[in-house]
Amino acid sequence: MMSWLALVALTVLPPQSVAPPPVVSLDPVSRQLLDAHNRERAMIGAPSLQWDPNLARAAISYGPALAAAGRLQHSPRESRPGQRENLWRGTSHAYLPAQMVASWADEKRYFRPGVFPAVSTTGDWLSVSHYTQMIWPTTTRVGCGVYRTPQWDYLICRYSPPGNVDGRTVGVSPGERG
Repeated sequence: MMSWLALVALTVLPPQSVAPPPVVSLDPVSRQLLDAHNRERAMIGAPSLQWDPNLARAAISYGPALAAAGRLQHSPRESRPGQRENLWRGTSHAYLPAQMVASWADEKRYFRPGVFPAVSTTGDWLSVSHYTQMIWPTTTRVGCGVYRTPQWDYLICRYSPPGNVDGRTVGVSPGERG
Protein backbone atom coordinates (compact mmCIF):
# COMPACT_ATOMS: atom_id res chain seq x y z
CA MET A 1 0.00 0.00 0.00
CA MET A 2 1.31 3.44 -0.97
CA SER A 3 1.48 6.11 1.72
CA TRP A 4 -0.52 9.31 1.31
CA LEU A 5 2.73 11.36 1.01
CA ALA A 6 4.06 9.13 -1.78
CA LEU A 7 0.76 9.38 -3.63
CA VAL A 8 0.81 13.20 -3.41
CA ALA A 9 4.40 13.29 -4.66
CA LEU A 10 3.46 11.14 -7.65
CA THR A 11 0.54 13.34 -8.60
CA VAL A 12 2.45 16.64 -8.24
CA LEU A 13 5.47 15.72 -10.36
CA PRO A 14 5.10 16.73 -14.01
CA PRO A 15 4.99 13.83 -16.46
CA GLN A 16 8.07 13.20 -18.58
CA SER A 17 6.96 13.75 -22.16
CA VAL A 18 10.35 13.53 -23.85
CA ALA A 19 13.16 11.19 -22.92
CA PRO A 20 16.48 12.95 -22.37
CA PRO A 21 19.05 12.46 -25.13
CA PRO A 22 21.45 9.58 -24.53
CA VAL A 23 24.63 10.51 -22.71
CA VAL A 24 27.56 10.19 -25.09
CA SER A 25 31.05 10.03 -23.68
CA LEU A 26 33.13 12.45 -25.72
CA ASP A 27 36.70 13.62 -25.46
CA PRO A 28 37.00 17.24 -24.23
CA VAL A 29 37.54 18.77 -27.70
CA SER A 30 34.57 16.95 -29.23
CA ARG A 31 32.40 17.91 -26.26
CA GLN A 32 33.35 21.59 -26.65
CA LEU A 33 32.62 21.51 -30.39
CA LEU A 34 29.22 19.86 -29.88
CA ASP A 35 28.31 22.21 -27.03
CA ALA A 36 29.26 25.27 -29.08
CA HIS A 37 26.97 24.13 -31.90
CA ASN A 38 24.12 23.36 -29.54
CA ARG A 39 24.38 26.74 -27.77
CA GLU A 40 23.74 28.44 -31.12
CA ARG A 41 20.85 26.13 -31.88
CA ALA A 42 19.32 26.69 -28.45
CA MET A 43 19.35 30.46 -29.00
CA ILE A 44 16.91 30.07 -31.90
CA GLY A 45 14.92 27.16 -30.48
CA ALA A 46 16.38 24.49 -32.78
CA PRO A 47 16.77 20.96 -31.38
CA SER A 48 20.20 19.91 -30.20
CA LEU A 49 22.52 18.06 -32.53
CA GLN A 50 23.81 14.63 -31.61
CA TRP A 51 27.48 13.71 -32.00
CA ASP A 52 28.11 11.21 -34.80
CA PRO A 53 31.47 9.44 -34.55
CA ASN A 54 31.27 8.35 -38.21
CA LEU A 55 30.91 11.96 -39.32
CA ALA A 56 33.80 12.89 -37.03
CA ARG A 57 36.03 10.22 -38.59
CA ALA A 58 35.06 11.36 -42.09
CA ALA A 59 35.76 14.98 -41.13
CA ILE A 60 39.23 14.41 -39.67
CA SER A 61 40.19 12.16 -42.57
CA TYR A 62 39.98 15.26 -44.79
CA GLY A 63 42.58 17.12 -42.70
CA PRO A 64 45.67 15.91 -44.62
CA ALA A 65 44.14 17.04 -47.93
CA LEU A 66 43.43 20.50 -46.48
CA ALA A 67 46.97 20.77 -45.16
CA ALA A 68 48.37 19.70 -48.53
CA ALA A 69 46.22 22.30 -50.31
CA GLY A 70 47.43 24.98 -47.90
CA ARG A 71 44.05 26.71 -48.00
CA LEU A 72 40.42 26.06 -47.21
CA GLN A 73 38.83 24.04 -49.96
CA HIS A 74 35.73 21.91 -49.50
CA SER A 75 35.98 18.22 -50.16
CA PRO A 76 34.14 17.06 -53.30
CA ARG A 77 30.45 16.57 -52.54
CA GLU A 78 30.51 13.13 -54.17
CA SER A 79 33.02 12.04 -51.50
CA ARG A 80 30.55 12.92 -48.73
CA PRO A 81 27.02 11.99 -49.84
CA GLY A 82 24.31 13.11 -47.44
CA GLN A 83 26.69 15.48 -45.66
CA ARG A 84 27.59 19.15 -45.62
CA GLU A 85 30.86 20.55 -44.39
CA ASN A 86 32.11 23.61 -42.51
CA LEU A 87 35.83 24.44 -42.60
CA TRP A 88 37.97 26.74 -40.47
CA ARG A 89 41.71 27.46 -40.27
CA GLY A 90 43.75 29.35 -37.70
CA THR A 91 47.23 29.58 -36.22
CA SER A 92 48.22 26.27 -34.64
CA HIS A 93 47.38 25.96 -30.93
CA ALA A 94 46.14 29.57 -30.74
CA TYR A 95 42.37 28.90 -30.52
CA LEU A 96 40.06 26.90 -28.31
CA PRO A 97 37.47 24.71 -30.03
CA ALA A 98 34.64 27.00 -28.95
CA GLN A 99 36.47 29.98 -30.50
CA MET A 100 36.78 28.12 -33.78
CA VAL A 101 33.03 27.46 -33.90
CA ALA A 102 32.34 31.02 -32.73
CA SER A 103 33.85 32.33 -35.96
CA TRP A 104 31.04 30.57 -37.83
CA ALA A 105 28.44 31.72 -35.32
CA ASP A 106 29.57 35.33 -35.79
CA GLU A 107 28.00 35.18 -39.25
CA LYS A 108 24.58 35.48 -37.57
CA ARG A 109 25.02 39.27 -37.59
CA TYR A 110 24.34 39.10 -41.35
CA PHE A 111 21.63 36.44 -41.13
CA ARG A 112 17.94 37.04 -41.69
CA PRO A 113 15.44 34.19 -41.36
CA GLY A 114 13.83 33.13 -44.59
CA VAL A 115 14.07 30.91 -47.62
CA PHE A 116 17.59 29.79 -48.47
CA PRO A 117 19.67 31.23 -50.15
CA ALA A 118 18.01 34.65 -49.63
CA VAL A 119 18.97 34.73 -45.95
CA SER A 120 21.79 37.28 -45.82
CA THR A 121 21.57 41.00 -45.27
CA THR A 122 24.69 41.32 -47.46
CA GLY A 123 22.95 39.78 -50.45
CA ASP A 124 25.55 36.99 -50.54
CA TRP A 125 24.48 33.71 -48.94
CA LEU A 126 28.14 32.75 -48.48
CA SER A 127 28.42 35.38 -45.74
CA VAL A 128 26.09 33.27 -43.55
CA SER A 129 26.53 29.73 -44.92
CA HIS A 130 28.55 28.34 -42.00
CA TYR A 131 26.04 29.71 -39.51
CA THR A 132 23.00 28.47 -41.45
CA GLN A 133 24.47 24.98 -41.60
CA MET A 134 25.01 25.06 -37.85
CA ILE A 135 21.35 25.97 -37.19
CA TRP A 136 19.74 24.14 -40.13
CA PRO A 137 16.42 22.85 -38.78
CA THR A 138 16.53 19.33 -40.27
CA THR A 139 20.19 18.63 -39.48
CA THR A 140 20.33 16.23 -36.54
CA ARG A 141 23.95 15.02 -36.36
CA VAL A 142 27.41 16.55 -36.40
CA GLY A 143 30.92 15.19 -36.23
CA CYS A 144 34.08 17.29 -36.22
CA GLY A 145 37.81 16.98 -35.99
CA VAL A 146 40.74 19.33 -35.49
CA TYR A 147 43.69 18.53 -37.74
CA ARG A 148 46.93 20.17 -36.59
CA THR A 149 50.07 21.02 -38.50
CA PRO A 150 53.01 22.97 -37.10
CA GLN A 151 51.60 26.13 -38.69
CA TRP A 152 47.81 25.65 -38.82
CA ASP A 153 44.86 24.11 -37.05
CA TYR A 154 42.06 23.01 -39.35
CA LEU A 155 38.56 22.43 -37.99
CA ILE A 156 36.42 20.24 -40.20
CA CYS A 157 32.78 19.59 -39.26
CA ARG A 158 30.39 17.35 -41.14
CA TYR A 159 26.61 17.57 -40.83
CA SER A 160 23.78 15.21 -41.68
CA PRO A 161 21.17 15.43 -42.99
CA PRO A 162 22.66 18.26 -45.01
CA GLY A 163 21.49 21.84 -44.70
CA ASN A 164 21.80 24.90 -46.91
CA VAL A 165 19.20 23.53 -49.30
CA ASP A 166 17.82 25.99 -51.84
CA GLY A 167 14.12 26.74 -51.41
CA ARG A 168 13.98 25.58 -47.78
CA THR A 169 13.39 27.83 -44.79
CA VAL A 170 15.95 28.44 -42.08
CA GLY A 171 15.60 30.41 -38.87
CA VAL A 172 11.82 30.49 -39.23
CA SER A 173 9.70 28.80 -36.56
CA PRO A 174 7.25 26.16 -37.89
CA GLY A 175 4.26 28.42 -37.06
CA GLU A 176 5.71 31.21 -39.21
CA ARG A 177 6.19 29.03 -42.30
CA GLY A 178 2.53 29.15 -43.19
